[in-house]
Amino acid sequence: MRGIAIAIAVGSFFYLLALLDFSMQHATLIGLVAFLVTLWTNEALPLGVVSILPIILFPIFSILNTNTVTANYSKSIIFLFLGGFMLAIAIEKIGLHKYFSAKLLSFFPKTARGIIYALAITSALLSSILSNTTITLMLMPIALFLSENVRLKVRFLLATAYGASVGGILTPIGTAPNLILLGFLEEHALPTLAFGEWVLMMLPVVGLMLLIIPWILSIGVHNECVDDVEHEVSILTTSQKRLYIIIVSLAAVLIGNTFMKQTFGMALNEKLVLLSFGLLMFMPKVGFLTWEDTRNMPYEIIFLFGAGFSIAAAFAQTGLASDIANKLTFISTLPLFWMVVVVALFVTFSTEVTSNTALTSIAIPIFYEFAKLMPENEGTMLLMVATVAASYAFMLPIATPPNAIVMSSRVISIKEMASMGLKLNFIGVVVLSFSAYFIWSWMI
Repeated sequence: MRGIAIAIAVGSFFYLLALLDFSMQHATLIGLVAFLVTLWTNEALPLGVVSILPIILFPIFSILNTNTVTANYSKSIIFLFLGGFMLAIAIEKIGLHKYFSAKLLSFFPKTARGIIYALAITSALLSSILSNTTITLMLMPIALFLSENVRLKVRFLLATAYGASVGGILTPIGTAPNLILLGFLEEHALPTLAFGEWVLMMLPVVGLMLLIIPWILSIGVHNECVDDVEHEVSILTTSQKRLYIIIVSLAAVLIGNTFMKQTFGMALNEKLVLLSFGLLMFMPKVGFLTWEDTRNMPYEIIFLFGAGFSIAAAFAQTGLASDIANKLTFISTLPLFWMVVVVALFVTFSTEVTSNTALTSIAIPIFYEFAKLMPENEGTMLLMVATVAASYAFMLPIATPPNAIVMSSRVISIKEMASMGLKLNFIGVVVLSFSAYFIWSWMI
């Protein structure tokens, strides 16, 4: 009860504070979001329970009606996660993650720090060309297997999630916010970047983050014993070979799909692709699962995404997003460097309480109002900073899909993720701001 009382107190404080400068409805929404974030952080209630609360709270406080809220819990992207979770369960059931983990370790030092770097870099590189959601789902069973030490499991999972978020910005196709930005730039006849130009600009940011994040994650555990990790690459069994072929086929379909989209502007729906491969796991003589295997499916994460989409919808439909934009006009009077810092900070911490895709859709139009008053190259740079910052939120599971996925392992507590993520949020803002101001400004 103490944790719930604290959440009510925090929500009430933010409500009263917001009343000084916002309407009653907007202040209520701000208070409710503060209440939910506090409950997610202090874990006074189960994650799934807190994530369902918007269905009750938003209609009661006249934020959104019940039908509008519940629709956010059945977004099509949720079925991408279902398919991914089915594949992850199959990988673990068949033991294919043991083979993958041994292969992975063969390229890096067999130490805790080496494994953390291995997971982060592998996750980042794969997420640059494939969905960071998909890659996190595929690597999570490996990260869980690599050690029985719970402290190490937590760091390995965080390395996987954070690596996926970092790698997602390396290419235009790595994560949804990048595509939203490029579409917006094209729609408004602003300078757009070719694939290679984008990669060249993002390399300093990604490179620095992949050096810093694993090093931070390994502090305090780099000397921990990892002798229980299997180092020898085993021979695949018949079932493992079959699943291996299916996973490789999935990767080939996703890569081919990306090529088709970039070259011909037409592609398969990745959500349907991943769900189809997930359901394939139940096919007789092909798959490996029975329905009983899904009992451990982390349904609370599905509810978590529903809550995130509901918050984003509430910000947009109540006009709070526009109200915030009007109150941020002071940004346009700042020197360019500090403007970049403020935008990066604002987006990084705002996206902690909603999905990065939803926030990008809201934030880009907001900051475009400022970009219109700036030289074209500086305006484009500001929008790119807002886009990248939306993927660099490391504190809460609701912030990015990789965070939510590793939380589904039930090994990490929100308190652990928030504590580590807070440091990395600030590091990400510093790296992004300096890279944008000193490197991007002359490349655009």
